[in-house]
Amino acid sequence: MQLNVTRTGIVLKPNASRVLFRPLNFVGEQRPLRILARVLSLSEEEVTASLAEVLAEFKTRHQRLLDYFVVRYESVRHLLPTDQPLSEARQHLIGAFFTHEYSLEAAALFNPSIVPHPDQTGLAENTLRFVLSLRATGEGHISSITFRTGTIDGQGKIVVDVPSRYVTKPDHIPPASYKKDLFWRKLEELGVVDSIAETIFKNLHDNFTTDELTQEVTYLRRYAHHRNSEFDRCASRLITLAQSNYELIYTADQPLTERIIFPNAPSESNGIEDARFVRFVDDDGAATYIATYTAYDGRVTIPQLLETSDFMRFRISTLNGPEVQNKGMALFPRRIHGQYVMISRQDGENLYIMQSDELHFWHTKVPLLKPTYTWEFVQIGNCGSPIETEAGWLVISHGVGPMRKYSIGAFLLDLENPTRVIGRLPRPLLSPDELEREGYVPNVVYSCGALVHAGLLILPYAMSDTASSFATVPLADLVNAMEPVR
Repeated sequence: MQLNVTRTGIVLKPNASRVLFRPLNFVGEQRPLRILARVLSLSEEEVTASLAEVLAEFKTRHQRLLDYFVVRYESVRHLLPTDQPLSEARQHLIGAFFTHEYSLEAAALFNPSIVPHPDQTGLAENTLRFVLSLRATGEGHISSITFRTGTIDGQGKIVVDVPSRYVTKPDHIPPASYKKDLFWRKLEELGVVDSIAETIFKNLHDNFTTDELTQEVTYLRRYAHHRNSEFDRCASRLITLAQSNYELIYTADQPLTERIIFPNAPSESNGIEDARFVRFVDDDGAATYIATYTAYDGRVTIPQLLETSDFMRFRISTLNGPEVQNKGMALFPRRIHGQYVMISRQDGENLYIMQSDELHFWHTKVPLLKPTYTWEFVQIGNCGSPIETEAGWLVISHGVGPMRKYSIGAFLLDLENPTRVIGRLPRPLLSPDELEREGYVPNVVYSCGALVHAGLLILPYAMSDTASSFATVPLADLVNAMEPVR
């Protein structure tokens, strides 16, 4: 059966003008000291004139820029040679010298994931408002999560809202405390429990903060003479794990398209990749937006979890357990028989199903699907969370074939037993055409999450890791095109 896949022609391209301010840091203290000396040598008139030039050039590109200059001034204040108070203008100018702009999506805007917007008020009948998350990549190939909003009407027409001109970082708020027993359990799974870790944890309370952990490490190094490299390596691992769990908070006056999730933890220092969002409805009816994503520190990729109920407060946490491996983990939108269920690809080649009583701990997996058709012989993976339909759990997949060409496919799982495949699309649902195959990574179409509305599968997808678009296909046609699996 020939599927009627409609490419919408919408193209979301990276916009280099969407910039945020970032700290400009230097190795060591000598260079900052020289910069401070130069600014301190200026007369007050020169300071005023220089600051006016900076604001004339940059203030309209940002919100609360002067507030950030104060933050940056405070970060280097300890290097000043005297406690003599400085004028507000000189503080702002010092802050400006330790700040730079970062264009978060200058290189690419790709790997989209779509979910219903938390606010569905004020819409025409049969119209859905959505949130689209995208992987934005900028200087240094550092990836972050950015958002777009839009609507889909009853005929499947998609309108993407014009995003805000501004990009705003949230407050970074670490969690109030960690449960000592759960933290220790994670250390055991990582295989880093030893006598040093036991010594560090000995005096921590049953609930402790990152600051308390850091203080204990500092105390042991300074007063208990734990100053060897082995102690430092263990302490660094513990602190890094603690810092990988944090919260980000925005306010309602900051439009959703201004909000970004930029790398904060050491495990994310080289990027946050491929967030797969799903609207998860728990047994009590409470809805939470949950995303799995890949944290990358330049050497190792680690699956992480993001949770939010309103896209204003985001909680970031580690995923735990021996089956938390590789990339491409995607959560089912509800529990099945009381358990959380996840689709994953631990070996980088085949698909698996995992089930767990706890959202953050995953211990078992069973094989689900292997590459079968030529267009997926290299590997098979998911393109986001399964979608519940009357016919079964619809999983949008990707396959890699000759010349490392990525195509998008689909298969069906049994609603009551998601470990059982009941249907499979023998041919790609979508492959890169001549307008989509050129880009940063050629010959790739890829998605991190679709949804169904008005009888249509709404499939946002990336084109060769550069830009993003949408395609639609009648759900009934897609299901009918599946070959039964027995």
